[in-house]
Amino acid sequence: MSRSPEHADLSRTEADVAHTTALSPGRPAWWIALLSRVPLPALYALAWTLGALGFYVFRYRRTLIDKSLAIAFPDLDAASRNAICRRHHLGFAQVFMEILKSGALTPAEIARYVRFTNLGLLQEQLAKGRPVLVVAAHQCNWEWLMHAMASQVGYPVDAAYKPLKNQWANREMLTLRTRFGAHLVPAKELLSDIIKRRRIVRVIAVVADQEPRSSEKRHWTRFLNRDTAFYMGPEEIARTTGYAALFVAMRRLSRGYYEVTFTPLSGAAERLETGEFTERYARLSEAQIRAAPPDWLWSHKRWKLKKPLYGAG
Repeated sequence: MSRSPEHADLSRTEADVAHTTALSPGRPAWWIALLSRVPLPALYALAWTLGALGFYVFRYRRTLIDKSLAIAFPDLDAASRNAICRRHHLGFAQVFMEILKSGALTPAEIARYVRFTNLGLLQEQLAKGRPVLVVAAHQCNWEWLMHAMASQVGYPVDAAYKPLKNQWANREMLTLRTRFGAHLVPAKELLSDIIKRRRIVRVIAVVADQEPRSSEKRHWTRFLNRDTAFYMGPEEIARTTGYAALFVAMRRLSRGYYEVTFTPLSGAAERLETGEFTERYARLSEAQIRAAPPDWLWSHKRWKLKKPLYGAG
């Protein structure tokens, strides 16, 4: 679906230009540019080495991952959990190489690697003339997911991100993340940015399964057999703006190939009880993880927060 002239004009407002200039990442580092030119099979061979080192030698967060898997899947024995952990390390290394490869991929190649099953569902919502909120989890390759949406949807894509503390690393990630036209917005500025640019018909993408340690507004629920706090930002955006919201699930078909499916989270202007939107998101995220455990980011320290005995927390 191509973008209409009206949408193209709206996506190039003065506010857009100023914001993009402020985030201008420049050219990638020479070694990143060089690695991005290496064929994917060679990068996957390097990923196998890195994954093996992380699992067998450095034992990167293996105790943390095994504990989380034991709680989430109590029926699995130690050997089965160990196999998931090993596949997780390999998959994470492959995703890292795929992110580096982003610097040399074409839109056609991204379309070959990331296939949408029902992209029309998102495009139909956008065609109504209002932005659409898309909420994802850290499943499979969320960076390629953003590239695929930016290059295939036919409308602008704004993606929330958490700036890295290291300025060099942050600049390099911005270079890779914006290569296919995505517009990056710091997560803390997202709601104000949405209000300021509310007339632009676009996708607003958020990865929302992080632990909300810096936010006072949290939704507590049972998630992977543990009391878990969820960030309520997407729910607040949906309630404040009345935008329709979709959950986007990503499934690994084979090495380097992914399938993406959209599922409605809430309708435009749908009125929900506090926490219901986030609960729907948690259930869809959990189902996706249980269907393919190695592809979720188990190495992230997800459960630092403890549910308070009294109050909402």
